[in-house]
Amino acid sequence: MIEFQHVTKSFKDNKVLSDISLTIEDGELVAIIGSSGCGKTTTLKMINRLIRPTKGKIFIDGKDIEDMNKVEMRRSIGYVIQQAGLFPHMTVRENIELIQRLEKKDEEQIRKNTEYLMDMVGLNGDEFLDRYPNDLSGGQQQRVAVARALVNNPKMLLLDEPLGALDYQLRKTLQIELKDLQEELGLTFVFVTHDQEEALTMSDRIVIMDKGEIQQDDDPNTICLLYTSDA
Repeated sequence: MIEFQHVTKSFKDNKVLSDISLTIEDGELVAIIGSSGCGKTTTLKMINRLIRPTKGKIFIDGKDIEDMNKVEMRRSIGYVIQQAGLFPHMTVRENIELIQRLEKKDEEQIRKNTEYLMDMVGLNGDEFLDRYPNDLSGGQQQRVAVARALVNNPKMLLLDEPLGALDYQLRKTLQIELKDLQEELGLTFVFVTHDQEEALTMSDRIVIMDKGEIQQDDDPNTICLLYTSDA
């Protein structure tokens, strides 16, 4: 479980988040949506301490994240960004295996895990593992990024507009694949997007933000009804 308790974030005189309280249960797929500058990406990055709150606390499974080892915590949380964020000078294999090698895992274990992750995201290891990111399509790069994020068998995955740079049809395909993967693995997904249709399609809950505050927090059907009744 992820819990924000009265979290505020300011950058000098600019208040980006204002007294945010939010709970995300294990196994949920929660979409955080809103216009640019609303605070959604700042909220996401606080979960793995890429950004730290000015006031308030954040807990994972009842533990204050400020008391956790930062490196160990980040390795236990998958993180996927827009345009994949793969290392361009490394092959697909090297991108996926990097963390495993830093942790000095057994070579055979690394090989089997890498092949398993490629299969999980729908890519043929024989065809793609020795290619470089620039040799892949945008959708293939995002699949590799997801595989890399899953390498340590995390309990949660943070996704910061991972499909935003893709064309419409590919985005729809990957929405379904990500949702299926989340349900298969039983992971908690926290998904930032500016695309309302994407949020309604994928999520169990939608958190709507504006000007650093949570305006709505509900299931997609309820939010759809609210928008319809307001129209």
